[in-house]
Amino acid sequence: MLRRAIVASLLLGLFLMVSGEARQQREPAAEPAPQTEPAPQAEPAAGTDIPALAALPGETVETGDDQVAVFRSGINYVRVDAFVTDGDDNPVFDLTQEDFEVYEDGVLQEVDSFQVVQVDPLPQLGGTPLPRVGIRQSDQQLAASQPDVRVFVIFLDDYHVRFGNSIRARRMLVEFLENDLIPTDLVGVMYPLMPISDVILTRNHEAIINAVNRFEGVKYQCEARNEFEARYVFYPLPIIERIRNDVSLSALHGLMVRLGGLREGRKSVLLLSEGYSNYVPPQIQCDRDRMVAGVLGQPQLSPYYAENSFEQSRAFFENSDLMMDVRRVFRTATRFNTSIYPVDPRGLAAFEFDIDQAPVSFRTDQQQLRFTQNSLRTLAEETGGRAIVNQNDLRPGLQQMLDDANGYYLLGYNSSAEPRDGEFHEIEVRLKREGLRVRARPGYWAITERDVERSLQTRANQPPKAVNVALGELAAPRRGRLVRTWLGTSRAENGRTRVTFVWEPLRTPGRREEASRVMVTAMGDNGGAYFRGRVPDDASAARGTVRGRGRVNAAPPVTRVEFEADPGTMQINLAIEGEAGQVLDRDRDEIDIPDFTGPDVVLSTPAFVRARNELEFRDFADDWSVVPTASREFRRTDRLLLRFEAYGPGDGAPEIEAEVVNRDGEFVYPLDVTPAAEPGRFQLSFAPAFLPPGEYLIELRATAPGGEATRMVAFRLGG
Repeated sequence: MLRRAIVASLLLGLFLMVSGEARQQREPAAEPAPQTEPAPQAEPAAGTDIPALAALPGETVETGDDQVAVFRSGINYVRVDAFVTDGDDNPVFDLTQEDFEVYEDGVLQEVDSFQVVQVDPLPQLGGTPLPRVGIRQSDQQLAASQPDVRVFVIFLDDYHVRFGNSIRARRMLVEFLENDLIPTDLVGVMYPLMPISDVILTRNHEAIINAVNRFEGVKYQCEARNEFEARYVFYPLPIIERIRNDVSLSALHGLMVRLGGLREGRKSVLLLSEGYSNYVPPQIQCDRDRMVAGVLGQPQLSPYYAENSFEQSRAFFENSDLMMDVRRVFRTATRFNTSIYPVDPRGLAAFEFDIDQAPVSFRTDQQQLRFTQNSLRTLAEETGGRAIVNQNDLRPGLQQMLDDANGYYLLGYNSSAEPRDGEFHEIEVRLKREGLRVRARPGYWAITERDVERSLQTRANQPPKAVNVALGELAAPRRGRLVRTWLGTSRAENGRTRVTFVWEPLRTPGRREEASRVMVTAMGDNGGAYFRGRVPDDASAARGTVRGRGRVNAAPPVTRVEFEADPGTMQINLAIEGEAGQVLDRDRDEIDIPDFTGPDVVLSTPAFVRARNELEFRDFADDWSVVPTASREFRRTDRLLLRFEAYGPGDGAPEIEAEVVNRDGEFVYPLDVTPAAEPGRFQLSFAPAFLPPGEYLIELRATAPGGEATRMVAFRLGG
């Protein structure tokens, strides 16, 4: 069973591509675009804390009423939303600037801006038509930048809500949307499978209500709703749940990034979910699996099976992995000042599993119930929201979300530490008046020196040269080519350079022959041969077989070879051969082999390793013998590893930074780099599910006392 699941899991790469019909059924109707397009506003660099309205330090900006607000900005300027309540949990708005103290990393800061933000629940429009919001991101950004506009997104996590609970929840949500929204509110709806680019903030609240009315939960259901889900629904239920967890949390993470691009001010996400857990007791099965087991007469597991030591250990490690994904979500939400308000539609839940699902012991059931609820509480507590959990009446929790958005204190200060380390810095807001409670964002992610350099530079119309060079490597292979190749270089012994050659077969329409082997000849500029041979080295290896259960299947050929070369120019000749040894195609190229022995900081050629699902990723994460992929085209469901080596003067390893940038070389998202067990080796893992399809680059930067080296590697992201 495990072997079949691993082989079958290779089909997962397509399931996030939602058909146009399914997308139209889920997304709310967009408002017509306005007749006149508003002037585009400058978009601040991600990670910087600046006011929503651009102004120079101390500059006054007319707000359209009798007041004139003063906005301050700067590289190290931080704004904090503070919510103050009394002992009865009623909001308090009569405080002054002197009543607050703000600490950053335990150090008292000087608050130099103070504002009480209050949203009128009954706005007086004075007969003036409310401006419509178009579908362009610039239109939504302009509307969201107004301080008296509330921004909400409802995340309908159908993968983690039972069908019966979804019916109950949507009635309460519709009542909430009909009675508690005001005309100026910007609201959006998102499902786990919805592309980020399709999330539209609108004032057409009727469209939002229609979208909520179509919500149906499918938790623990294994029926495919579209052709893409049909590719994995025949897996065991535990694997299906891991896939759905990854899809939902990746989509939620992408939503945080999307909202961060709209405005720096407060945003709220209403997460409708019963919580997350990577562990499913083995007794819990899909209906079809229980039916098959009954037909075959398979014995039923004991209700206490999940309490043995093996299952307890498995539950611990699998849920620990899940909390890493949850941590990634709330870190991003904190970075982009977004609060999550999870709503558990189970209400006052007593059990996690239905009585007719399987015989699960009470202890196991309660452990799973607590974990799913705690996953929701963690998302709320770490982002400054409220968890609406274990409550039959959801309205008080929803009202709390409105109260938080209706009024708060906006405090601003210039950080005395002036951090430019890209790290998280804690914020604590204290009150001098006793008897009151305050909630505020727990901290912020500082900018880096690179961010400062970019903010001070005039944005050019053309992308940097290094970006153009990297994007040039994404050019499609010439027409009719049978293989895709990749060649990397790294340090070898005795002053030489290690060369790694990888090839992958390409299917060419109209041609019956397929590449079976590649004859590689590598020559130095002095006429000597560094390598000459076939990859794989014989026909039987090229056609390799795997025998199992009476069947013979084709095994993937060995498509990598390594050899050493001298720094300088190397000529590489390729002869692509068919299964019978006939030459199908030829290619020749000249490669500059770098010298890795100098005193400068230098990076090897980055290599992508692609895992098409969670099972492959686990196998590949610690295995550096895995053959890298020659392709630079990936799907949003892929899990990517980027591996490279970094060298500097002396024995010390350089410090490595990595980030995703767009085609213009602009920052998109930071990446964490992990050193490998072998000195000088590094890798980063990257799940691109939150990014819309397009072309991106990963920029690597190695810094050591002897200097700095950068390298860019481009990739194309599909659906």
